[in-house]
Amino acid sequence: MSAIRIEEHVAVHQVGVRTLHVDIFQPAKLAGPVPGLLFLPGGGWRTADRAPLKERYGIRLAERGYVCVAGEYRVMEEAPWPAPIQDVKALIRWMRASHARLGIDPAALAIGGKSAGGHLALLAAGSQGVAAFDDASDHAEVSSAVAAVVGIAPVSDLSAWAYQPRMEPLFGAHPTPEVVQAASPITYASSAYPPTLLMHGTADETVPHAMTRRMYEALEQAGVPVDLHLYAGQDHFFDRDPLCSEAVANAIAFFMARYVQVQAATAAD
Repeated sequence: MSAIRIEEHVAVHQVGVRTLHVDIFQPAKLAGPVPGLLFLPGGGWRTADRAPLKERYGIRLAERGYVCVAGEYRVMEEAPWPAPIQDVKALIRWMRASHARLGIDPAALAIGGKSAGGHLALLAAGSQGVAAFDDASDHAEVSSAVAAVVGIAPVSDLSAWAYQPRMEPLFGAHPTPEVVQAASPITYASSAYPPTLLMHGTADETVPHAMTRRMYEALEQAGVPVDLHLYAGQDHFFDRDPLCSEAVANAIAFFMARYVQVQAATAAD
């Protein structure tokens, strides 16, 4: 196991009385800037517990030479939409503004997430220029763009979800089609979308893997570099299994090496 540094419960953004915290996982020895990954937890937009990300992804990705930041965001009982995506973009800006402290290349910043966190990661990756999502109260001069995105069992299309009663605290009782469309990552599938890694279990009864296949097809048709990993017989929580989370971490590291480092090198030329 490679030596790593861990810094937990770091306050990075204030929204009213709410303080957002992150956990930082770094290789102990950094010869120079490396790519960074902001990773978001799931929880159905009702919880955003970053604690399980430590063992599943934070430590593993730091061991593989990347800086991983496990983040959080306001959930539906705290604030309505678009608060969660505003928080995520604030975390991206904080990471980029803090690149010297973190030891990352600001041009090599990726984002990932699981389930609802995957929804927010995919949405953040594609929604540059949507003013309502980018409440730049901190680091307003810093971009919230990302070089690549990872979605694990992500919700990429809210058209069948946003109108459900359980989603009312987030979107209200009667969200307009325009609001739902704007909140759906698949809406932003275009040639401008960054390289993408999608992973899903085929026995997922919480978020059907067919949704991820549709996102993959939309991105592929748009000419976006996109990888799809389907895990046969695995349910929504497959990454809780250490064997699966090890495989997922390896896939993320391979994906980052192929796309994020190349973009960083190109930007530095």
